[in-house]
Amino acid sequence: MTALFDQTISTIVPVDESAMTQARTKLDGLLKPVGSLGKLEELAVQLAGIYRDPLPQIKAKAIVMMAADNGVYEEGFHAYPQNITKVLAELAGPGLIGICVLARQADSRLVVVDVGIKGKTVGDHILHKKVRDGTANISRGPAMSKEEAIKAIEVGIETVYKLADEGVGIFGTGEAGICNTTTTAAVLSAITGISPEEIVGYGTGQDEKAFQLKLEAVKNSLAINQPDAEDIIDIIAKVGGLDIAGLVGCYLGAAAQKKPIIIDGFIAQTAALAAQRLNPLTRQYMIPSHLSAEKGAQIVFEQLHMEPMLLLNMRLGEGTGAALAFHLVDASCRIINEMGSFADLA
Repeated sequence: MTALFDQTISTIVPVDESAMTQARTKLDGLLKPVGSLGKLEELAVQLAGIYRDPLPQIKAKAIVMMAADNGVYEEGFHAYPQNITKVLAELAGPGLIGICVLARQADSRLVVVDVGIKGKTVGDHILHKKVRDGTANISRGPAMSKEEAIKAIEVGIETVYKLADEGVGIFGTGEAGICNTTTTAAVLSAITGISPEEIVGYGTGQDEKAFQLKLEAVKNSLAINQPDAEDIIDIIAKVGGLDIAGLVGCYLGAAAQKKPIIIDGFIAQTAALAAQRLNPLTRQYMIPSHLSAEKGAQIVFEQLHMEPMLLLNMRLGEGTGAALAFHLVDASCRIINEMGSFADLA
């Protein structure tokens, strides 16, 4: 391992239980039945613990979109050209993709990170942190080396650290990468031991024939690479993607910085599970957004013992679910800070 990776893992500490207790007491005294605002109250308490402040307030927001290509595209089951990853990353500059619209609505920055897109990307809005030009084909061999997997994780850590230094107080996760539901399914199967048949979904634009090719690719990747279920880095290196690795780093970095981080869709959810397996304390800093329409998404939340806040049948990725969840985070903070209490009636 490397110094930054090891140091980040060891820096993570539990949230502040005292601040959480104070927040619960404050919420119970507000002008409403105790617990009647449900998950909004739970969210306010969690934020109090993360920020070490019983009256949490949200500062600047940022969504980090990790973008990378995947060599398993060579198996020929995808309906879109591989350069769509590059196109999406570059079109975020003029604000034309879905996450741009929702990030603007949520008053959030969008940070696009080229952690492994094939070819040169153009745009001042892109953080150029390419580890390699996409991964190798996981159905024929390992995606990358362990060193490259750790380097990609550290890209996520460094990105979060930089944004935290710039005043960002809460993070959202997102990704772009053709075939990344394939690599994610392989990673999830390797971590959990659950069969690919129970995890692999149709992804984007696939018919039944393409789905069967995708399922076969995932099964082949696990059979050929034999990832070690007890070694998250080995799993990511053998059957994962650079975008997944980068997101793992975002979760680790946010927890080390004592900042909340919102989980987006299936890829970001699986990266959250991988980060949690690297250090269980990272879960305390994670906030679920929506239940992705991808087949394996419910499995991830069961593994994390989390419940999503939104059910919208979304499967776009990019950070769109995280952007929508920002509004609920804002609402929870306004409730605990602005709502009157029964003591005010005395």
